[in-house]
Amino acid sequence: MPESSQQRLKTSIAVLGCGDVGATLAYTLLLKPICSEVILVDPKTSLVEAQVRDLSDASFTGGTGTKVRAGTHKDAGQADIVVITAGAKQKPGESRLSLLSRNLHILESIFSSMSPINPNTILILVANPVDILTYFARRLSGLPETQVLGTGTTLDSARLRGILAKKAEVSANSIDAYVLGEHGDSQFIAWSSAAIGSTPLHLALPESTQAEFRAEISSHTRGAAGAIIAAKGCTAYGIGNVAASICKYILFDQRTVRPLSFYQPDLGCCLSMPAVIGRKGILKSMPLVFDEAEKKELNDCAKGLRAIIEGAEKELVADKALEEALEAEGHGS
Repeated sequence: MPESSQQRLKTSIAVLGCGDVGATLAYTLLLKPICSEVILVDPKTSLVEAQVRDLSDASFTGGTGTKVRAGTHKDAGQADIVVITAGAKQKPGESRLSLLSRNLHILESIFSSMSPINPNTILILVANPVDILTYFARRLSGLPETQVLGTGTTLDSARLRGILAKKAEVSANSIDAYVLGEHGDSQFIAWSSAAIGSTPLHLALPESTQAEFRAEISSHTRGAAGAIIAAKGCTAYGIGNVAASICKYILFDQRTVRPLSFYQPDLGCCLSMPAVIGRKGILKSMPLVFDEAEKKELNDCAKGLRAIIEGAEKELVADKALEEALEAEGHGS
């Protein structure tokens, strides 16, 4: 077989960050072999080596042909998919948005080290606050907007389907409902379009129209991560599986519809909306018909995210000015 054909058949996924989420994602990629190679990248070299050895042990049973190895940011920049889990760890009780300043600097460092990035690479953001980091990753990576996406509210929507399925006594796969907007406090449920099979939710579950019911479900989906973090320090299994599934949708060109965080030109930010995902990333947006209350929630969510983006941009400019001033002072002395 010609070398060029072999290169096309070999698929690689780079995982940046070997903490709880990155390691869980790598393990999931081994259990659901969808690529030829998983590349682990982390500045903590001893941690990377230990994770590679541990994960390799799991692959020796013969259930997977996927190889795991340590790599550099340069290696990652040439992968088919780059998943960024690296970031400052969310503390118990800490909001996702409070992580922003630290994680933006980490993001800048990552893209500087990865350059030049393969123009066909698909970039998946997992680190929080995911919507803001996805917005800045578009600019820092230089990749087309359709190739930069965040996991967004995919996991929140899975939690929503889970609790609705339990109440309706059906399989979660039969639930068609989305949590949209920010992966965070301003997220909202698109109740008006929710359905079980082809049956509107309000007909299948009449109690779903009640304010108390909706408040309970919304509280559950919004607070699930915080409750887990408070008890065990992190969330890893759910988001690791979600990220692995998104990688599969991409590499297998499955054209699956999922609520993902990507750039919304009409709203001026990145937030989660349903989209078709395939080998080239976001293939197209799938618009929903919102009621008036949901329209307001979406616009309020976007307004809040834009305000945070503007604040972050000012901070980055200030940091850059300070860095240049310190360099100038150093040269002068």
